[in-house]
Amino acid sequence: MRQIVLDTETTGLDPGKGHRIIEIAAIELCNRKVSERRFHRYLNPEREIDAGAAEVHGLTLERLQDEPKFAEIASALTEFIRGAELIIHNAPFDVGFLNRELELSGLPMLDHYCTSIIDTLKLAKELHPGKKNNLNALCDRYQINNSHRTLHGALLDTELLAEVYLSMTRGQKSLLDEENAHLESQSGLIAPGLSSLKVLVLPASDEELAKHEQQLEDIDKTSKGSCLWKKLKSMEVTP
Repeated sequence: MRQIVLDTETTGLDPGKGHRIIEIAAIELCNRKVSERRFHRYLNPEREIDAGAAEVHGLTLERLQDEPKFAEIASALTEFIRGAELIIHNAPFDVGFLNRELELSGLPMLDHYCTSIIDTLKLAKELHPGKKNNLNALCDRYQINNSHRTLHGALLDTELLAEVYLSMTRGQKSLLDEENAHLESQSGLIAPGLSSLKVLVLPASDEELAKHEQQLEDIDKTSKGSCLWKKLKSMEVTP
């Protein structure tokens, strides 16, 4: 199972008012394990950055002047996420910006490239109703160290979100594992690797066989000839 944890930083809050993406990061999860694959770009938004947004992420237009524009990295981004499930905190916000950027680049919308989108904010609200469910609160709740998060940054936030998502869904994974194990036992499937194992058979020693025979004799005597094992042995046919 391939999943991509994704986050963006922007010039403001509304892509409909011309605000743009200035940083995008994505990291890959394969079978619920963080892989070495990363996608991270700073972008030139070609417009001013709102003061409120700059206070959150610390990025300025001067800092981003020499970075590529979104259209220049769009093909690399869409190839990285293609065929994967996206994991995004407050997904409508990031998806709205990404769809606007893709539209400006003359490309299909985000759902053309990914299989589905998981909104971890929605998931957190379902798991923890009535509580704070921003990324910092979730890190505290799941005991994930976020002390180095003094400002919002797309790459750092994806790394933290990956840990949060895996922690939030760990119970679901256990249930799935148990169900799969039950189905495999019902269908008679053998776990991978077990069919190649060699079974070591240790025959009983002469001393152990003698003690076994004595035990059978004692049982037969106590039960007045009703020892089942003795009867079975008498029925054995010697080839």
